[in-house]
Amino acid sequence: MSRRGKNHRNAQAKIDRAREYGSNEAIELLKGSSFAKFDETVDICFNLGVNPRHADQMVRGAVVFPFGLGKAVKVVVFAKGDKATEAKDAGADFVGDMDLVTKIKDEGWLDFDKAIATPDMMGLVGRIGKILGPRGLMPNPKVGTVTFDVTKAVNEMKAGRVEFRVDRAGVLHAPIGKKSFTVEALAGNLNALVETIMKLKPATAKGTYMKQAVLSSTMGPGIRLDVAGLQAELKN
Repeated sequence: MSRRGKNHRNAQAKIDRAREYGSNEAIELLKGSSFAKFDETVDICFNLGVNPRHADQMVRGAVVFPFGLGKAVKVVVFAKGDKATEAKDAGADFVGDMDLVTKIKDEGWLDFDKAIATPDMMGLVGRIGKILGPRGLMPNPKVGTVTFDVTKAVNEMKAGRVEFRVDRAGVLHAPIGKKSFTVEALAGNLNALVETIMKLKPATAKGTYMKQAVLSSTMGPGIRLDVAGLQAELKN
């Protein structure tokens, strides 16, 4: 088993692993124990009481963070005619139809972070589904990336929209910002995500829905959160 570095061990020593922290305290602890020399991404991991093998217990959605993600997002839009013009006016980085499909299929071009498509383009986009799908780039109507309202979709992507999906073990990961964000900004993004996940609770899920939550930075150790406290904050 590989041994953790000295900096990581020192950071871990500041954290009581048996304790569940309130969100603000956990964020302050994360920022105070950070040792990396770059602006780390702050992530949250939830263990949900669902069985994703059942279609009616799949938790999947998207959230637009009030404080963004702290990074530029390259957006591609598959559209034609007036909708292509609308996408360009909204600030999309790349807009096209068959030309983009061909570029991705033949050249392996994937220089973008998010993909949006109008419904009439999905026949074309489906041809590169095996390329986009495994990378999480395939437009999907369930998360609002297959739409005729391309202006709204592009604006949300640029503002820091994050898509999430529970994995087969019932675990859900998502970024909530950068280490350089203020405590208030990270807490605001975290609350927005928790609120969205709670609204998506499957009716067939039994027992405790949000079992555990762990906050971490790219290089730092995990910090357990008080999930009951997280949910109580939404009611205040």
